[in-house]
Amino acid sequence: MAPNSPPKLSLFQVLACGALIVTLSMGVRHGFGLWLQPITQVQGWTRENFAFAMGIQNLAWGIAGIGAGMLADRFGAFKVLVGGGALYALGLVGMALSTNTLVFTLTSGVVIGLAQSGTTYAVIYGVIGRQVDPAKRSWAMGTAAAAGAFGQFLMVPVEGFLIASMGWQQALLVLAAATLLIGPLALGLREPGFAGGATPVREQTVAQALREAMRYPSFILLVAGYFVCGFQVVFIGVHMPSFLKDKGLSPEVASYALALIGLFNVVGTYIAGALGQKLAKRKILAFIYFARSVVITVFLWAPLSPMSVYLFSAVMGLLWLSTVPPTSATVAQIFGVSHLSMLGGIAFFNHQLGSFMGVWLGGYLYDHTGSYDLVWYIAIALGVVAAGLNLPVREAPIVRKPMGAALATGQAA
Repeated sequence: MAPNSPPKLSLFQVLACGALIVTLSMGVRHGFGLWLQPITQVQGWTRENFAFAMGIQNLAWGIAGIGAGMLADRFGAFKVLVGGGALYALGLVGMALSTNTLVFTLTSGVVIGLAQSGTTYAVIYGVIGRQVDPAKRSWAMGTAAAAGAFGQFLMVPVEGFLIASMGWQQALLVLAAATLLIGPLALGLREPGFAGGATPVREQTVAQALREAMRYPSFILLVAGYFVCGFQVVFIGVHMPSFLKDKGLSPEVASYALALIGLFNVVGTYIAGALGQKLAKRKILAFIYFARSVVITVFLWAPLSPMSVYLFSAVMGLLWLSTVPPTSATVAQIFGVSHLSMLGGIAFFNHQLGSFMGVWLGGYLYDHTGSYDLVWYIAIALGVVAAGLNLPVREAPIVRKPMGAALATGQAA
């Protein structure tokens, strides 16, 4: 630790509070597919109406994530998390009370998207990047994601139970109350370096950091691959329950499938984070994307049954958000941590563009073709493309000229 650097939070405190916040924020989101049929059937809306709102949510999350990252880097994560938690509750209440598709899109789409930008990985990983030693950073990111993923596994059955026992509207109101807990949990992530409104000294301005990243080919390749991650996971997460019901399987199969994805996501994200300390992260990412394409292909070719769904969900869960720790750790490794939340937000913006396309295209093509087949095939092709994009990524830290002048060279990892 440098002589004048502020004290750091304990590793346990950072991981525990960060994981619980991600559990609430991502856990609620992970189960949104369970609301597709109850809401559209009661309201008389199409699947495209619901999917469009979810697409806007992901797009709003991605766009606002850049600004949320800037605010977290400038003022600390605490204030951003508190505001995001309040918006999350407001959006869920609005989602429950919406009587037309416009209000539903504004609340479940725009407001919840804004909330997620301030309560998920970009902001939490910014804290981890600043507070955890680089030798443990990838592992810590994987551990936080794994702990949060376990919460997602727990949340999906809870959400299914709430819908079944009290109806979809009351279930959303209960979740709104739960997301208010993000504020108290954020107290554990108040970083000493931001005490009293102070801002840590940085060698770059925001503009310099942005120019540096956008001119660095490896960053462009990394975020282009991230588009595919968003496309695949949000299409599957939102549309798979309806896909399975269309094939004659019970809603319980869909609930168990999403829960299995969450459970095995715990293992996958932890392993990806741990391996990122030992192996080239670009190779880990290329493997994950290619493996997703293989798994989806096998799933579509195999006879559909509850067992095939559960096997698919378990293996896909291993690959689900396992891209997040190596992607975030690569950004930190290349550019440092001063603007990590902002740069992570830019990477995640591209992820959310993919999320918008995956969820909206799923609803659009279903309504126009009566099938999800074409979207599955697109997801397979994109996985192969993303694998190829990640292989040339250079992971070595940028060597900057004195006084914050950008950029220099990085050797291939």
